[in-house]
Amino acid sequence: MRNRVKELRARDGLNQTELAALAKISRQTVSLIERSEYMPSLLIAARIALIFKEPIESVFVFEEGEL
Repeated sequence: MRNRVKELRARDGLNQTELAALAKISRQTVSLIERSEYMPSLLIAARIALIFKEPIESVFVFEEGEL
């Protein structure tokens, strides 16, 4: 699964600490998600998508064959 968190965060002018506070997660978790080293729970993914005003499937994208 790839994600667009870093791209969307830059678009909205947020740094990792700001996004983390809004999503109620740690800055380290944001960093891990951006590097695809951590797959967020559905709750965290939904919070992040809501912050960016994007559908979850637009922020977190499954690659062909992953499902």
